[in-house]
Amino acid sequence: MYLALLVFFLQCSELYTQERVFTFNTVEIKVQPSVKVKNGAPMSIVCRADISKSTNFQLKHNFTIFKDGKLVFMTVSNKGDAQYEIPMARSSDTGEYECTVEAGGKTKSSNSLHVWVTGMTKPILTAEKKEVLEGEVVKLRCELPEEVPPLYFVFRKTKMNSTPKEKFVFEPYKNFSVVEFSVEEGDNILQFDCFGKRNVKLEFESSEYSNKTLVTVREPFIKPTLKAKPSSNITEGDRIQFECSTVVARMHDIEIILQKNRTILNSTVYKYVDEYSVRDEKLLKYSALATLEDSGEYLCKVEQGRTSKTTKLNVVVSELFPKPILAASMSKLDENKELTLSCSISGFRKANFSILRKNSNGDIWLKNSRNLTMRVNVNDTGSYICKAEVKGIVKESRPVRINVYAPVSKPTLSVVSGLPEVVLGKPLRLICRSVMGTPPITFTFYKGNNEVKKVVINDTYATFLDENIRPNDKRGYKCDARNNHSSGMKTSNILNVTVIVPIRNASLGSIPYGEVEDGSETAFLCSVKEGSWPIHFRIFRKTDRDILLFEKSENADRVMWRKEAMNRQDTGTYYCMASNRANVDVKSHPITISAKGPSMEMSGSALATNLTSEKLTRQHNDGDYYTGSSYIEDSENHMKSTDESNGPDLESAEVEYTEVEVSTLDPHRDSVEKRHSRIQGHPDAT
Repeated sequence: MYLALLVFFLQCSELYTQERVFTFNTVEIKVQPSVKVKNGAPMSIVCRADISKSTNFQLKHNFTIFKDGKLVFMTVSNKGDAQYEIPMARSSDTGEYECTVEAGGKTKSSNSLHVWVTGMTKPILTAEKKEVLEGEVVKLRCELPEEVPPLYFVFRKTKMNSTPKEKFVFEPYKNFSVVEFSVEEGDNILQFDCFGKRNVKLEFESSEYSNKTLVTVREPFIKPTLKAKPSSNITEGDRIQFECSTVVARMHDIEIILQKNRTILNSTVYKYVDEYSVRDEKLLKYSALATLEDSGEYLCKVEQGRTSKTTKLNVVVSELFPKPILAASMSKLDENKELTLSCSISGFRKANFSILRKNSNGDIWLKNSRNLTMRVNVNDTGSYICKAEVKGIVKESRPVRINVYAPVSKPTLSVVSGLPEVVLGKPLRLICRSVMGTPPITFTFYKGNNEVKKVVINDTYATFLDENIRPNDKRGYKCDARNNHSSGMKTSNILNVTVIVPIRNASLGSIPYGEVEDGSETAFLCSVKEGSWPIHFRIFRKTDRDILLFEKSENADRVMWRKEAMNRQDTGTYYCMASNRANVDVKSHPITISAKGPSMEMSGSALATNLTSEKLTRQHNDGDYYTGSSYIEDSENHMKSTDESNGPDLESAEVEYTEVEVSTLDPHRDSVEKRHSRIQGHPDAT
């Protein structure tokens, strides 16, 4: 039974539900009379819902109207529309409107609609004071009572017969604004007004102008007067007095200033003037002895706060006498010479003269006179002036430069590095110094008799860099120095510079060459193709470490070393090294010596006798060097050639070896030369 009742009720409910089905078709919002409404006119916002129903049943509608997202109206109605009535539209009613309808648990919203209430209310302007003084401010308040911010305010200040001055103010949160206008000199009756502006859909809309407000301006003091006594046209030496005055009505802290150009000459401040007192005259005085520099424009200025009034006066001061002229008997002269300075004024003789020397710490007085004669020294070099005084006016001449010269001393010429020598290919720096003499000094350098450099310098020395050193150069250098002294030029002694030719192509040879007899004598000859003397020779034998066997310095291009008894322990590789003051070690190619048993050939002693007859030294002068031009060579009875003695190929050795010249040591060389010899393995064996 209960189950049957439940089924019955469910069927009835389903039938009821089917009878109350509805759906929203649209929700629309409209404004009457139009979307543009004049300020003050009535306006209605209408919201209408279009709904479809399954049957004709009653449905309650909840209408909600929003402006710019904020709720402004809400009502419940059985009807399908509702109206939001605005009896007098204001600009604040401008905005985006939207309505929402809720019915039977369903909700639908309209599209947004922009409504523009055109025109703004008239602003109201008020002034804090109706009467002000120059230098004060006028405080104004402009209000748009029925408008909603953000708003723009424009204030205007208008003087008689002039263009209005405007001030713009943006107020994001208020419907009023306050500004101040300064009251300036010359303002009399001022008129003020204002208007408002707002931004609607990127367009500016302006209100009408406010009421006009008048403000009266009074002067706190009158425009000052400026006088010059006895006149504004006077002569140097006369006393001139300035008087700057004004009449004050009332004011605190009035300041009177007298200035010329930007320089304040005098000033005074009146702290208080009774506003009820009779108008009072205030005066500022200034006097001075007139000079030419006092000609120009003077300014009398009266200030109080923001108020300032000025008066100008032009003053002309005539010249009493021209500037003096200082003349010198000479401007450049030798020390111990006589100098005369004379001071004069063109067309004017009655004056008090003085002659002074300029100094950074203050001019040095020399004499109260028109003329000064003195015997000078180098310390008297400097600038001199003269001064002339008439009726208290002092004028100064243009400075005259006097240069006193001490003669240069004989210069000395030297090499900057110290020793008077230079390595071939390296630059040579010379210094010429004159320890005495007044700059500027002209230094001239000579190489041989050729001038190579001239320089004028404010110092006691100069340098010269010779970068073109050649073996056949004229090696005598000299320099001279001169300045403005009448004694003229001084010349240094000649400096001879030794050119050091670096060692080139060291070579080593031996007799016998290659293979020697055990116990026999062997001679080693180390020579160079080129290089300045003395030459330092060294002969080494190569082992695990190189062993120095012999060293000697010779004023020659070669040196000989005899090993009296060679044995098998002496076999191995030999080389020599040569160096000179160029400080470059030159190494020869190595030669190899081996030992064999005795034979019947020429003994080492006989060989040594031949070799010692060769001259290894010759007369030496600094800078001499050797460039090999001949050989140790005889046409007959030579020793075995390198090819015959299984020595190294001399043609290939020639690249590293050098030809040398040997001169005789004794007068019996003719007899010795009959015994021809040849050093095998040495380039002289060619």
